[in-house]
Amino acid sequence: MADQSSSEPSVAVPEQRLLADEPDSDHDITPKATPGPSQSREPPEPSSPRSPVARLKESLNKARPALFGDHLTNPFKYDDDDNTSENELLLDPNLPANYEDRHRPLPRHPPSSVRSHKRPSHDDGDAADALELDSLNSQDPLETSDHEEEVENSPYPEVRAAVSPYDDPTLPCNTIRAWTIGLSLIFLGASMNTLFSLRSPSISLGALIAQVIAWPLGHGWARFVPDYHVKIPFVKQKLRLNPGGFNIKEHAIIVVMASVSFGVAYATDIILAQKVFYKQDFGLMWQLLLTISTQSLGYGIAGMMRRFLVYPAGMIWPGNLVSVTLLNAMYEEEETTGGEGDGTVHGGKGVGVGGSMPRYRWFSVVTAVACVYYFVPGFLAQFLSSFAFVTWTAPENAVVNQLFGYSTGLSLLPITFDWTQISGFVGSPLIPPWHAIANTMIGVLTFFVFLAATLHYSGAWYSWYLPMSDSNTYDNTGKQYDVSRVLSPDYRLDEEAYKNYSPLFLSTTFALSYGLSFAAITSLIVYTYLHHGKTIWRQYKSSTTEKADIHMKLMRRYKEAPTWWYMSLFGLMLGLGFLTVLAWPTNMTWWAFLLAVFISFVFSLPIGIIQAVTNNQIGLNVLTEFVYGYIQPGRPLGLMIFKTFGYITMSQALTFVSDLKFGHYMKIPPRTMFMAQVVATTFSCFVQVFTLNYALNYIPGVCTPTQPEHFSCPGGKVFFSASVIWGLIGPARIFSPGQIYSSLFLFFILGAVTPVVIYLLARRRPKSWLRFLMAPLIFGGAGSIPPATPLNYLSWGIVGFVFQYWIKKKHFGWWSRLNFLTSSGLDLGLALATLVIFFVFTLNEIDPPKWWGNEVVTGTVDYKGTAVQMRVGAGESFGPTTW
Repeated sequence: MADQSSSEPSVAVPEQRLLADEPDSDHDITPKATPGPSQSREPPEPSSPRSPVARLKESLNKARPALFGDHLTNPFKYDDDDNTSENELLLDPNLPANYEDRHRPLPRHPPSSVRSHKRPSHDDGDAADALELDSLNSQDPLETSDHEEEVENSPYPEVRAAVSPYDDPTLPCNTIRAWTIGLSLIFLGASMNTLFSLRSPSISLGALIAQVIAWPLGHGWARFVPDYHVKIPFVKQKLRLNPGGFNIKEHAIIVVMASVSFGVAYATDIILAQKVFYKQDFGLMWQLLLTISTQSLGYGIAGMMRRFLVYPAGMIWPGNLVSVTLLNAMYEEEETTGGEGDGTVHGGKGVGVGGSMPRYRWFSVVTAVACVYYFVPGFLAQFLSSFAFVTWTAPENAVVNQLFGYSTGLSLLPITFDWTQISGFVGSPLIPPWHAIANTMIGVLTFFVFLAATLHYSGAWYSWYLPMSDSNTYDNTGKQYDVSRVLSPDYRLDEEAYKNYSPLFLSTTFALSYGLSFAAITSLIVYTYLHHGKTIWRQYKSSTTEKADIHMKLMRRYKEAPTWWYMSLFGLMLGLGFLTVLAWPTNMTWWAFLLAVFISFVFSLPIGIIQAVTNNQIGLNVLTEFVYGYIQPGRPLGLMIFKTFGYITMSQALTFVSDLKFGHYMKIPPRTMFMAQVVATTFSCFVQVFTLNYALNYIPGVCTPTQPEHFSCPGGKVFFSASVIWGLIGPARIFSPGQIYSSLFLFFILGAVTPVVIYLLARRRPKSWLRFLMAPLIFGGAGSIPPATPLNYLSWGIVGFVFQYWIKKKHFGWWSRLNFLTSSGLDLGLALATLVIFFVFTLNEIDPPKWWGNEVVTGTVDYKGTAVQMRVGAGESFGPTTW
């Protein structure tokens, strides 16, 4: 494998590296795996070759008791055999672990028993020419003495199972190849995700797709690009255009760049709400300053939190173990194929479709088929996308459309033949583990089907006059709330106009979604305390005193990114934030801006500790809305900016910290990590802002409910509605005692009590399915409703059951080889088809064919958003008489 410990003497390296890859000669170390003089430096050949997957299975199975504990068998009773009892670590590293095993003495092994990892071959056959790092000292502080016979490893079993305790410092990662592929994927992913975020259902390309695509691109570069030397202007250095074989560290850098850039910036929703719904435009410069400052302010916090959240071995960050495991598996497989890198792994008998096909050929086939197929439900026969056939038989019946409608109804028969509907709002169902999907489905059925129907048909919150499920706001005549009637010229609330107009009303599921967000906050806090409290406290205490583990020792080889780099960037972004808030009429005071940053800074450490141990992050979006809604009510733009700086700064900081831990595990030089993260984030901000403005200017009918290609801006509409609820009208006029939706505060209590009840019941019946219930997922798993509908979640759950339970149980060979690639292929094929439809048909104003299969969908009151049971007459209204 690529990240090995080199046993060869150090080699002088020519000056052809990028500066950030320079090792720190003061901390030049290698792992303790180096054998003594009396021992052979070559490991014995195994008696019988085994595939890397078989070796991975064996190592994970050995670690299983320490990872999951004997009490964590599958609730659906997977058979404990080679095909069905695979560890959940690859997909769900957040399963509770038996942490008592972590502090037991590590097993000792003679170095000769440890299988060394081969260095990847370089096309030119000269290893010395391929190096882009300074030469290493021949005397290694980590080199063991003659009498030492132990392999040092992490004290935590889940880390031992996923992360190699070796490092090959000769592997170049700060290369032209990595930067070119990384920046190209950023442009592709950031622009496509920004464009698709305007679509309903939205489409999202994750960092996993970048990880998959980078593999053939990197190896293709290594094979076909000539090995020229490129001179950098104004710098006395030459860089190699092709520094040999594509290696795991280059791949890891690309994954990091995609991780920090593929997600659509939260600030783009501010721009969208401002331009489309408030009809206010501060110009391109303000948009860029807002986006860059909100996306990058968290770097300073991340730099200051490194010593608490990255360096200690106890801060595991379980989510990174998935990417690390997949990367290591990809390059282990490459070695078994002699460096050819076709990724073929035979799954054995009965593995099914694609059983012996090379994995990337399978990925290409799935991508092509998904791309071609999407033209059917996406353009030619749109009735297949939302197969709500019951509503076609009674297109004007409100109750039928409320129960079976896919747009504003409950979708009681969730039938769809469109991958967009399945994965658009929730993400691919081929990724989360089955128990997470099951908990989410419990929440959807309990709250968004049964409780929503009960409340709606009982007339709660004047629901007879409103749609069952949508993300709009309404007045007391049943029409959409006209914000312009209560806005003053300086974009604040005109209280007199508000009293003369109407209170604000929400659809049933929209109101429930806020109640569930309240419950999710308290339930996550209580759940974390009950299930992980002792572990968090134990690991936090040990993290302040425990000695550096092998990964920290290996990282000392490289020069650390100085703290003043992070602090300088923090100061710069803070200045840009001040300029953004104060130089334009945002109606936000300077002290409110500092308060938002202070909230992010204060909560980053405790929430980061929780996420580093449990993989759960407590969101601050509702908290920031509450705070600003009460301290400065009537300022919608200020609310949006405050929420972004108060919530996203913390979220971005923890994203950066998580990536730093990923680089820590992959042994990426810290200065290279810093440059990759900053450049990728800044570049993606420009890409996203320009893409958003292009879409708003050139897509006909964008952000309207009837846009032919479904560019109806669902996320921006929800963001706008939230700004009206929390910013313009304010929570005191909506949720406080005596107001229409004051009963939703009861969800705070429900969220706090439910984890306790589940915890006590599970302790009485420790082997029952109750121990797999997770209250935070039950309350918050369906947080995208609305604008998502039960159709999206129910179809997602059905497909998730098929792949993550049934196929995984019955055909684990196929699942382990092709499940992730199938998911990535479906996502990428859908994205490519949507791009073709957009550029070929939408921009040329070519509408879908006019025939029954496309028109039957638009003829229902569900689609029109008018499926209501009662309407008021002219001059009449419903609701309270005073507000």
